[in-house]
Amino acid sequence: MSILPKTNFDDAKLIEAGFGPALAPADAIAKLRELKGNPGIANLAIARALGMIADPRAAAMLTEMEAGASGAIRREIRRALYKLKQRGIGAPAVTAPAASAVHAIATEKTEIAAMLSPIDSEGARIVWIVKPRVQGGVIRLWALISEREGLVGAQNTGLSRRELKSEREELERRAQVKLVDADWRVADFIACEAWRNTPESRRGQVGNFLTLRSELIASPPPTTLLHPVYAELAAEAAGEPSVELLKEPELLEWRIPDAILKPYVDEIGRAGESVIVLNPLHKQERVNAVIDRATVELVTGDNGRAVQRRLEDIAYYMTRVGRRTQAGWAAAASARLRDGVTVTRVPFFLAFIRTQLGTVAAAEQQKAEQEPRLIMTPAEAMRAREAQEARTRRR
Repeated sequence: MSILPKTNFDDAKLIEAGFGPALAPADAIAKLRELKGNPGIANLAIARALGMIADPRAAAMLTEMEAGASGAIRREIRRALYKLKQRGIGAPAVTAPAASAVHAIATEKTEIAAMLSPIDSEGARIVWIVKPRVQGGVIRLWALISEREGLVGAQNTGLSRRELKSEREELERRAQVKLVDADWRVADFIACEAWRNTPESRRGQVGNFLTLRSELIASPPPTTLLHPVYAELAAEAAGEPSVELLKEPELLEWRIPDAILKPYVDEIGRAGESVIVLNPLHKQERVNAVIDRATVELVTGDNGRAVQRRLEDIAYYMTRVGRRTQAGWAAAASARLRDGVTVTRVPFFLAFIRTQLGTVAAAEQQKAEQEPRLIMTPAEAMRAREAQEARTRRR
């Protein structure tokens, strides 16, 4: 039985483009995302198809589509969501809060601005949110954010516009990075997300962030974000992420902690040195199996959500410094994680994990070469003894 309730012209176009009932839910949703916005593919047909996929990700995509929909398309989206609800799949739990947050945001003064630094090798960055003051000048919320530690520091400062400009230039000169202008709602979400990720034991050390934030922003702290990169880079996000992205500084400097990677590196080392498996092809199969498992464990679940968020923000920053092609690759990679595509089928993620593991393995090898050997082979011992005897004779 077809996944589509009926086959009309629009539905037939979906099938011709590669969408069909044999696809697994994750692949079906990924295909619909890829087709969305393509010439000749109707959003009505996409909404109908999503309504037949019993998966929470289908409801999430419908919710995204509804945000900018009206008329017949919105009615079709609502029908599809209702069908999913009848099958026990409701719209994302964040839908109602998100809607109220959007309404509250619309009432905020639009003079609020924001600036973001790039993410450094340790996963740290700076966020500025700026709002004009009635008495002149601006109030700036400064936040230092760490991917691993959450919110590291936050403070509000009153500045003249000249002082703000001067501090921005000084920071860019000193840190050799560029602060980019950003949608303040994106910056606000990044800061609030970092606050939520800050361990309770450390929150007292970074000040009362929520009080500081309330001086600039009246709406409740956001708990979800429909990241703008998916709209800004819609065509690119539907494509395949290129492994060329790994050559960019943001990826070259990205380091998964060694303590997390080392068990996989050790296992690969044991597989390569095995005296039981003598066939090189079998050894390579064992190595590939370790890499596949590492990719699944490090790029899905909670880890995958963190990787997705970082890729989204990397793409967002890249678009604002004129690197749209690379931004598109990052958006495409994050979209694969958002859609729940099997990561071992995506060459980019396999290459990313191989690079991370290779970096740790190379560092360990270099360290081993620099350390003195405590145990020598008989041949090494003989050469060392002969060298010592030669030095003694010369004396």
